[in-house]
Amino acid sequence: MTTVSTEFVRLSPDDFRTRLREALAIYVEAMRYPPGTSEQRAPMWLTHALREGWRCVGAFDAEGTMIGIAYGYKGSPGQWWHEQVRRGLVKSQDEASADRWLTDYFELTEIHVKPTSQGGGIGETLLRRLLDGVPDRQVLLSTPEGPSRAWKLYRRVGFEDVLRNYHFAGDPRPFAILGRGLPLEPPVQRV
Repeated sequence: MTTVSTEFVRLSPDDFRTRLREALAIYVEAMRYPPGTSEQRAPMWLTHALREGWRCVGAFDAEGTMIGIAYGYKGSPGQWWHEQVRRGLVKSQDEASADRWLTDYFELTEIHVKPTSQGGGIGETLLRRLLDGVPDRQVLLSTPEGPSRAWKLYRRVGFEDVLRNYHFAGDPRPFAILGRGLPLEPPVQRV
C-alpha cells in the first residue's frame, strides 16, 4: 500500500522541465544505468513532453522530494519506439498483429520509483493515475526481461505479452513489449 506521506501530482510540461534532473536521477538509479546517461536522455525526454497526449505524474515524499515519475503520450507512426516495435512484431508475427497493437494506443514511456521507495505501492499508484482518463483504446510499454518488481506490477494489473526478447537498437538487453486494453479495472482491495 502507498505510504500516507506520498503525494501524487500531475505535472505540466513546465513542471516536468523544472524537475527533469530529479526525474532523470530516479530513472538512472532505478534502471541501473551508468552515470552520464541522464545527460544523454534529457533532450529526448524534453521532446517527448511536446507530443500529442503527453501526460506525467510525479510521486513526492513528505519533504517534497521526487521519489517516482511516470509519463507517456499517444503512440504514432514515425516515432522511434513505434517503428522499432512494429518491425519486431511484423518479423516475429505479422502485419495484422502490428496493426492490432499499434493503432490507438498510449505509450507508457517511463515509470520509475526510487529503489529505496519501491515495494509500497507507489509504482501502481503512478501507473493508475497516469492512465486514468487516457482516451486511447490500449496501453503499451517496454520493460527489460527478467524478474523484477515492475514485472509483478504489470502482470498484476493485466498486461499481457505482445513481443518478448526484443532487442532495441542501441541496447544489448532483451526487452518485453507488454500491452493491455484501457481503462484499467479498479485496484483489488486487500483485506
